[in-house]
Amino acid sequence: MDNNTIFIEKLRSSGLRPTKQRIKICKLLFNRKKTFHFTISDIFKILKKQTYEKISLATIYNTVHSFKEKGYLKEISVDREKSYFDTNTSNHHHFLDVNTNELIDLKNEDVHNIKIKKRIPGKKINSIEVLVKIENSN
Repeated sequence: MDNNTIFIEKLRSSGLRPTKQRIKICKLLFNRKKTFHFTISDIFKILKKQTYEKISLATIYNTVHSFKEKGYLKEISVDREKSYFDTNTSNHHHFLDVNTNELIDLKNEDVHNIKIKKRIPGKKINSIEVLVKIENSN
């Protein structure tokens, strides 16, 4: 997946002009085999270490949110102030390690029989995604 054309198309389909900075962001997010969980701050720190070019926090924020709106990323809000993004956009569950701030995939088959008893008139359940917070057991 080293071909810039894939990344340029992903940016364009998200309504973004494919600048050098955005292509770097896109590669960081999507040029990988495994699911990637990250915060905007994580991306900023990684890119700061990887590149000598300045990439503004605003550029990262706008690029990530454009990818999310297009459906290339999923946002997982863990509290009012912190959101993670996930390159796996399918419905699935997560562990959140509160000691390391790591988000870990939890397969649907690892969660058994979730029953929602409350109904909201005129609404139907679209998906159920569980966030299980874990911590060290000392």
